[in-house]
Amino acid sequence: MTHSLVEVKDLVVDFPVGGAGEYVRAVDGISFTLEAGHALGVVGESGSGKSTVAAALLGLHRGTGARLGGTVRVGGTDVAAAPAAELRRLRGGTAAMVFQDPLSSLDPYYAIGDQIAEVHRIHADVSRRAARARAVEVLDRVGIPDAARRSRARPHEFSGGMRQRALIAMALACEPQLLIADEPTTALDVTVQAQILDLLHGLREERGLGLLLVTHDVGVAAESVDEVLVMRGGSAVERGPVASVLAAPAEPYTKALLAAVPRLDGPRPVRGAAGEQARRRSRGSAPQTPAGLDSSPPGLESADVPPVVEAFSLRREFGRGRRKVAAVAGVSLAVHAGETLGIVGESGSGKSTLGRMLVGLLEPGSGQVRRDGAEVTGIASGVQMVFQDPVSSLNPRRSVGESIADPLRAAGERDGAAVRARVEELLLRVGLEAEHYDRYPHEFSGGQRQRVGIARALAPRPRLIVCDEPVSALDVTTQAQVTALLAELQRELGIALVFIAHDLAVVRQVSDRVAVMRAGEIVEEGPVDEVYDRPAHPYTRQLLAAVPALDPALAAGRRRTRQEVFA
Repeated sequence: MTHSLVEVKDLVVDFPVGGAGEYVRAVDGISFTLEAGHALGVVGESGSGKSTVAAALLGLHRGTGARLGGTVRVGGTDVAAAPAAELRRLRGGTAAMVFQDPLSSLDPYYAIGDQIAEVHRIHADVSRRAARARAVEVLDRVGIPDAARRSRARPHEFSGGMRQRALIAMALACEPQLLIADEPTTALDVTVQAQILDLLHGLREERGLGLLLVTHDVGVAAESVDEVLVMRGGSAVERGPVASVLAAPAEPYTKALLAAVPRLDGPRPVRGAAGEQARRRSRGSAPQTPAGLDSSPPGLESADVPPVVEAFSLRREFGRGRRKVAAVAGVSLAVHAGETLGIVGESGSGKSTLGRMLVGLLEPGSGQVRRDGAEVTGIASGVQMVFQDPVSSLNPRRSVGESIADPLRAAGERDGAAVRARVEELLLRVGLEAEHYDRYPHEFSGGQRQRVGIARALAPRPRLIVCDEPVSALDVTTQAQVTALLAELQRELGIALVFIAHDLAVVRQVSDRVAVMRAGEIVEEGPVDEVYDRPAHPYTRQLLAAVPALDPALAAGRRRTRQEVFA
């Protein structure tokens, strides 16, 4: 009797909570099969159970206290019944996993090639020399240039995309039949994401690998899989061929999930009057050098209200001697009250460094920052920042209410009752509850923690908020909620927003104008519809072409085009 590569029937996973023998159900009766050479996307929001299903395929819940029911077979092996030695052979030999965060999966002290070689030696009876040769071979296969030399590098010497390629190389070292990829592109910019997805597709075609792709990004699934399984609350909501599910979803939840996906070709939210006025003022308005010049953009009288923030020829370098790199190389821009300026670009383009200079967290090496027409240095009142990772920017030992109150106390507010009242008002304003004041960060979801970060940024009533990748780690529905909240707050409060992101579709949804950065410079800037509909710079066109498409046929055409370009 022949078996499918993966057979999952009525899988149930319960995790222990507390110490009283209580359990919470993470997966509730999931069933599916996957054939060799095919790809299945498991899609859903955070907490839907999709990563729990992926871990069950390799028996990773064994020894954790979790209770499992149903059956899981991979390559004909019953994962639950397999003895430890057989399970070790399964992991890496039959099936291999690529995780979301390569830094947590790679040892920082050892060379990449040595780590891959060690995995190969565990599963194959080969010499050290043969294992090292295999490591170089698979690094070359996944597109690492000069693989023999780079195999001696340590993880911190690789970019994010190269580290993810190294993880895929490690997974391929023992020639598995199944590749399980758990959010493999979440932290990557669009061009690197496209390269990784193309690589996974090529490996399937070349080696006949089965691929189980876990993702919250429906666009990534459309680019990569034959079938899609939509999960919610531990259960399967809908399954079918990816083209039919995305084109005509049968279930309301799938429709809602697709509706939340930001799209390059979809309608944009109606911007407020303040944003429209700011956009007219800012058209073609990159500031010139301030020496002896009026700071107002062309076409404005000098009596007009100056921009909330202006940058003049900002430059910031890192490193010394031959290793000195200009992270920002002469950038000028202006942002008005009620306006959102989106800043997009690949990792390393300088966008985060620019954002930190605009709020005063970094001093420019040269150039000037003006706020409300006056030159400023360092951190000044009226500016705040929302960071990518709310966990690292919130003190785990302090309640979220106290963290939100910090800017108020720093501004001199000493009345405890007034502080608490203001914080509770802010919690309500960002869609949380006043009672959340006394809770701690670990008690909140990722989207809720980001709302806490926004509340803290709003506390001192700023005129400018710089958001640095504020939604990149969130699933699409939470992402949509957070961006809608920012737009609503901006309409009400008239604040200026700088929205930094590598996701071009999200930036289109929230921005009035967009600046495209590459290698520390702005290569294109203008009203968001003009830049997206009629990009003038080849780099902008390259970024837009790499954004995942919800139409699998269009995605396949783009992949062929990319292959022709890089052939």
